[in-house]
Amino acid sequence: AGGGRRAGGRERQRLQKVNTFFKQLQFVDDSRLWQKNDYWATPLEFLGAAGGDCEDFSIAKYFTLLELGIPDEKMRMVYVKALRYNQFHMVVAYYETPSSVPVILDNLIPDIRPATARNDLIPIYSFNGQHLWLMKARGQGEMAGNASRLGSWNELRNSMTTGKLALPKLRLE
Repeated sequence: AGGGRRAGGRERQRLQKVNTFFKQLQFVDDSRLWQKNDYWATPLEFLGAAGGDCEDFSIAKYFTLLELGIPDEKMRMVYVKALRYNQFHMVVAYYETPSSVPVILDNLIPDIRPATARNDLIPIYSFNGQHLWLMKARGQGEMAGNASRLGSWNELRNSMTTGKLALPKLRLE
């Protein structure tokens, strides 16, 4: 049991370091940065542009955590309604165990908080490398198939596989 606690502690430490690292990048709307209504940047595009929108923050955190050994089944990208801003938003949820309350990595709030402390977010759907879930209240959600049903997710993964990266239209200082 002690080994499991240490592993969970190492994972939490990785979450914190990744969240802190990406706080130094700027929020920039897709229409300004990419001159598109919606563009899911690869982590390299996001870092190269030195900024992006909430999807870009979440995607970069998700793939960085995967590279650091956090299992895909412990993470989900969650599409939410951000009540404070009255707009759709994306965050990363980390589940220490399948039944645990996830903690949320969010570019709107600098610290990592449990989902139960985030009444400002209403989950709509979530996904990871394999699956797509439709959210029901504040529970785990109901599996709705493969994540490959999401067109933007497929385009992002294709860009990462082929190495064909876009250049931002806006230069950030």
